[in-house]
Amino acid sequence: MKTFPNLVTLLVPCLFIISSTVYGDTNPEISSWCAQTPHPESCEYFLAENKDSEPLNHKPDFIRALIKITLKRAEHAESNTRGLGPKCRNKLEKSAWEDCCELYENTVQRINMTIDPHKPCSKYEMQTWLSTALTDLETCRAGFQELGVGGQLLPLISNNNVSKLISNTLAMNKGGSEPASYSNGFPTWVKPGDRKLLQSSSPTPNVVVAQDGSGNFKTIGEAITAAGKRSGSSRYVIHVKAGTYKENVEIGTKLTNIMLTGDGIGKTIITGSKSVGGGATTFKSATVAVDGDGFISRGITYRNTAGPQNHQAVALRSDSDLSVFYQCSFEGYQDTLYTHANRQFYKQCDIYGTVDFIFGNAAVVFQNCNIYARNPPNKVNTVTAQGRTDPNQNTGTVIQNSRVLAASDLSGSTGSVKTYLGRPWKQYSRTVIMETNLDSVVDPAGWLPWSGNFALDTLYYGEYLNTGPGSSTANRVTWKGYHVISSATEAAKYTVGNFIAGGSWLPATNVPFTSGL
Repeated sequence: MKTFPNLVTLLVPCLFIISSTVYGDTNPEISSWCAQTPHPESCEYFLAENKDSEPLNHKPDFIRALIKITLKRAEHAESNTRGLGPKCRNKLEKSAWEDCCELYENTVQRINMTIDPHKPCSKYEMQTWLSTALTDLETCRAGFQELGVGGQLLPLISNNNVSKLISNTLAMNKGGSEPASYSNGFPTWVKPGDRKLLQSSSPTPNVVVAQDGSGNFKTIGEAITAAGKRSGSSRYVIHVKAGTYKENVEIGTKLTNIMLTGDGIGKTIITGSKSVGGGATTFKSATVAVDGDGFISRGITYRNTAGPQNHQAVALRSDSDLSVFYQCSFEGYQDTLYTHANRQFYKQCDIYGTVDFIFGNAAVVFQNCNIYARNPPNKVNTVTAQGRTDPNQNTGTVIQNSRVLAASDLSGSTGSVKTYLGRPWKQYSRTVIMETNLDSVVDPAGWLPWSGNFALDTLYYGEYLNTGPGSSTANRVTWKGYHVISSATEAAKYTVGNFIAGGSWLPATNVPFTSGL
């Protein structure tokens, strides 16, 4: 993740002025609806361009029209991005461009999911997947900027109009808080035959990975390739026996309902060393990257050994919607755990790091986790850096009933190191820490600015009923966006049951959870 706020201004045409010249006066019906959006000029231009649009008599008609035109523009932007490969002048530009190709493809997929006629989509799901689509576009831009190669190619790839159209749809769909469509308490992606398997304490693996040759495969990558060749999309369990697996693993968007189990923290270890310092983007530095929805992991250590000198170096990145990590460990320094997008849940996990080591723009809840601040080279730790860029994204980082404490390498020198609960990576950064034990490692100010006054009025940082020597709010920051939450009703908005609708989909995973406060 960058060490500066994303304030790049992109050159885009003044489409609204052009629209009146090319198409004449905008339809009053369109103007009336578009006036309710954050970016009315983009809204009017592209809806006027769509000659086949249906009457916009009601708000759902307008939202549907917005989504269709947003999808059309996103598909155009993806095609344009893929055609820019020959313009890459060096390896770094090519790395950032490859990320953008993948991220635009993911954007198109998520927008498509909101209008799939075969899978009804609730307002809540729509808000989730549109939030993800917007995050993907932000991540595309970030890759060029962090590698310092955005000058020539970035303006050609960045399509600010797609971002504006997604933002408009998020604003019009706001209030979509009802749970997604579920059947008898289980998400629609869980097939009836999966339920017994998922609810068993030790699900029978489809394949076993073992370095000594006693399993079906010797590497995790081989097992993932085999999973991609299976028929259907039912739960596929891969058991990884104890050992240290030095490999980078990618679980693609088409690999849904994968379950990766190990023999326990510190026993089954997946380790890599990619980093921004080593020439990778943050997005691609992950030792394990999960894009396929419905991912579950238990009993595995995810590690990145690039070290603090190589800056951003991710141990695990998850984009998996409805993903769960149970009794896992994540070890790194800067940017250890990338909760990039969608709905995620972490239970009884250990997370180690220094700078922004829990970051991203997912709707994520950590419950009963141990969060360890390590000894940083610059003597400053920041636990979280949440990346919400739009006030209508239903995303945020919630830490509940957990512990924030010093790792063993820091425990003897906490006096010379300042550790903060978070800093605002993006304009609408949102983090809530509640019912959590904060050790003395936490600085009395609690939170750290990103750059000057950036986002201090627009962020939402909350603390509720925390305990421990670092929990006193007497000397906390006095930012407009910081809140000492005193109301249980307010705090309840950020529980598993409300924030990620966990009561509807987590029971199927057999992972224990607390739905409320």
